Amino acid sequence: MDPVTLAVVRGALEQIADEMDLHLIRAALSPIISETNDCAHGLYEPTTGETIAQGGYGLPMFLANMQFTVQRLIPIAEAAGGFRPGDVWITNDPYLSGTHLNDVVLVSPHFVDGKLFALFANTGHWMDMGGSVPGGWAPTAREIHQEGIIIPPLRLFENGRRNDAVVGLITANVRLPQQLLGDLEAMTNVFSLGRRGLDALVARYGADVLKSCMDEMMRRSEAEMRSYIAEIPDGTYRITDYFDNDGVVDEPLTVALAVTVAGSDMIFDFTGTSARAVGPMNISDATTRSLCLVALKHIFPEAPVSGGAFRPAKFVIPKPSILAAEYPSAVGGTTDVTQRIVDVVFGALAQAIPEHTPAAPFGTTGVATVSGRHPATGKYFVAVYPYPGGYGASQASDGLLNGTPPGSMAKFMSVEMSEHRYPVRFRSYGVREGSGGAGMHRGGCGSHYEIETLSDAVVSILGDRVDHAPFGVQGGSSAAPNSVELHTGGKTWIPPMRSKAEKAPFAAGDSFHLGSPGGGGFGDPLDRDLAAVEADLNGGFIDAGAAETVYGAVVATKRMIDDRPVYALDAERSRAKRSGMRPEQRRAV
Repeated sequence: MDPVTLAVVRGALEQIADEMDLHLIRAALSPIISETNDCAHGLYEPTTGETIAQGGYGLPMFLANMQFTVQRLIPIAEAAGGFRPGDVWITNDPYLSGTHLNDVVLVSPHFVDGKLFALFANTGHWMDMGGSVPGGWAPTAREIHQEGIIIPPLRLFENGRRNDAVVGLITANVRLPQQLLGDLEAMTNVFSLGRRGLDALVARYGADVLKSCMDEMMRRSEAEMRSYIAEIPDGTYRITDYFDNDGVVDEPLTVALAVTVAGSDMIFDFTGTSARAVGPMNISDATTRSLCLVALKHIFPEAPVSGGAFRPAKFVIPKPSILAAEYPSAVGGTTDVTQRIVDVVFGALAQAIPEHTPAAPFGTTGVATVSGRHPATGKYFVAVYPYPGGYGASQASDGLLNGTPPGSMAKFMSVEMSEHRYPVRFRSYGVREGSGGAGMHRGGCGSHYEIETLSDAVVSILGDRVDHAPFGVQGGSSAAPNSVELHTGGKTWIPPMRSKAEKAPFAAGDSFHLGSPGGGGFGDPLDRDLAAVEADLNGGFIDAGAAETVYGAVVATKRMIDDRPVYALDAERSRAKRSGMRPEQRRAV
């Protein structure tokens, strides 16, 4: 294979997927796509369903998940006569496509000279799919039907003509039908952009050369991923983490993982994980597998996004369990369950390759939804706010502060757009000081925000990480836990499930205040550079008490500048204090 041709083709295929991402982000009506980029696009091999290329602007959570969806859809399509020109298939069945009902997947075949050449697929988050709670996040849901309408795999377009009866059935069951129709139009139209790009490549290189390039991309991607895995010492690395509760039963849920590395093969074994949750804290096995691969991509960022890169990984996922949801399990908590998969993969591999693996990130999407009738228009609205939070520290650096969820990367809706579009006002939005885990490198700080409702509304929140904070590694400390406070009727209260609340009634002037966790720390806090401790203190990331008791620092001076305290440390006395701290104190830190 000519390396120049291969590089050009690979870049062109990735650019096609990137352009599809950007086209949908700019064309979609709903802010969950246009503002938070909750979507993805990819090109897939038509017989194996493996990923050929995927866009870089959508969510990592769909990294492998769309491949598994396509692979499960292929036999269904074949049983219905096979893919045909002009087809577009649709589904949101979470047990087949993974994630939750709001993530709708479209698959469209591409033909060259009358032969099936590739499959395009995209995923877009639709703001509402019906169900008992506006927006779909129902913390007390006990079955899938409380979360919305299920769309089984079916042809939405046949011979290029849309089945409007199907569309009408869907729109009749959702709260925002016009917004849904706009997003559907954008998602289907974007396939024409992909087809033009792929046809141009076929015209330039020919179908046979292009197919050979795709096969070689798969082979090289597998070889590259295997080279990374081969660098990990052989062995089995175990970790156990927990969810606070499932939203219905106030008992912790266990996520147990054993990662076994043998040469260039890797097995993710989740034996010991809790069985099916009564509430919505369940995800499909496809999503569990996808998030393991997302975690590997974080650890080995140069690893390609390709079906070949997924081949070295094998999985043991007990069924039924919270990580292998089966009908009729509720799955609305997928946005939080997915984050814990990333956490435990990091925690396991930090034992094997600490030089590459960070501590736990903030670990909860903490989605808050505000819904009701807009007082100016009388129309229904649903506003969705996924958490930003802190990333775990690593051997190389402190953790990122105020980052998007590493498993989904859904961005926080802008304050200006939110206040313009919805009857809400932000009372505050900023970095949550002191929330990062202590360590030689400090975990990134989370964020906090408070939203006031300007009219009657209902508020639902689905999060976690209150009872079990993000962990540190290599002697680093845990981060601050999640924080949820509601202020209604002149009273401040915390939901019984701490981070989960369903359809709490709000009046004008009521508000809720959320504080996301930071990331875990890396290494002994007493080994942190004193200049970094001083910078943290003056930057507001830690307070004087933490500087002295956790980091062993001695404050020499404190003065006020522009109503802010400015500290200077006594380096010599700080080093002496650190050396005098007993080993048990260091371990406690």
